[in-house]
Amino acid sequence: MRSRRTAVLVAAVAVCAGAVPAACAPEPRAVPDACPQRWGGEGIGGWVPAAVDVDGADETLVPGSPVRALICAYPGVNMDPGGERLAGSRTLTDQAAAMARDLAYLPVTTEDADGLCTAMGGPMTNYLVRFAYADGSALWVGSAEEVNSCVSTTNGTVRTRSYVGKALTAAYREGTWRISRPDDPCRGGGDRRGQQDSMIPGDPRWVLVCRGGNVKWPPRREHGVAAARELAAALNDLDTVPSDRTCRGRGASAVGDDYRLVFGYEEGPPAGVHIRYGCTPSVDNGMLQADVDDDVRRLMARLVP
Repeated sequence: MRSRRTAVLVAAVAVCAGAVPAACAPEPRAVPDACPQRWGGEGIGGWVPAAVDVDGADETLVPGSPVRALICAYPGVNMDPGGERLAGSRTLTDQAAAMARDLAYLPVTTEDADGLCTAMGGPMTNYLVRFAYADGSALWVGSAEEVNSCVSTTNGTVRTRSYVGKALTAAYREGTWRISRPDDPCRGGGDRRGQQDSMIPGDPRWVLVCRGGNVKWPPRREHGVAAARELAAALNDLDTVPSDRTCRGRGASAVGDDYRLVFGYEEGPPAGVHIRYGCTPSVDNGMLQADVDDDVRRLMARLVP
């Protein structure tokens, strides 16, 4: 009898390795807890079972250094989101801290993080990630992968509109966490913590000024720390409002076309800003908008490619 039970256990472990079906989800533990059997939100991302009281959760999506991340997947379609059934789960251990660090770098807000979205119909997968800490505490994060990349990610207290859907799907399917970066750095940047409070947070070490539009590999010029600091200071002096990622009055410009600014740092992701002359508001970092002023125009005239 003992040998038969052992054989059954070995077979079950083999079947349930890696990204597993819901029937093979691990037994509930104190930390991390089991995946809910259904997605309890009504939208795409933006829901967690509970907002756990973890220090720093009101300032960043995932504070500290968790030791385990349980990923729960709920596939469906974006035309009728809500109530999706659990399809499977995967637990990450050695990569949980890196996953948390990357999520912690995203800009967050306690306000509504939704913006205008394209409306292409298609598949989507809601995700819950429960980050477990060595002291026994835990924190849920809710997000999604969606064909329009129009997703709210939240820990129940703060939220971000920065998109991490593809990275979550790769982590769930392959057990590997990685944030993909575009081949062209002119198309990167814009998702750095602090951009909800200022156009360019912290102390940038360089700035890449790219002539924008949808041109492949647009003209660009890179400048060092002095120019980066001067331009960041001028952008941070602008009067800002929360961004709705729209602009009005795309008229002709006397100064130039569209520009993408990417500010780099000694560590962590870059910060990005769009400047669109002839557009109101003309400056947007994804979280904040402002109207360009003479100081920014003067600096840009000297730095553009």
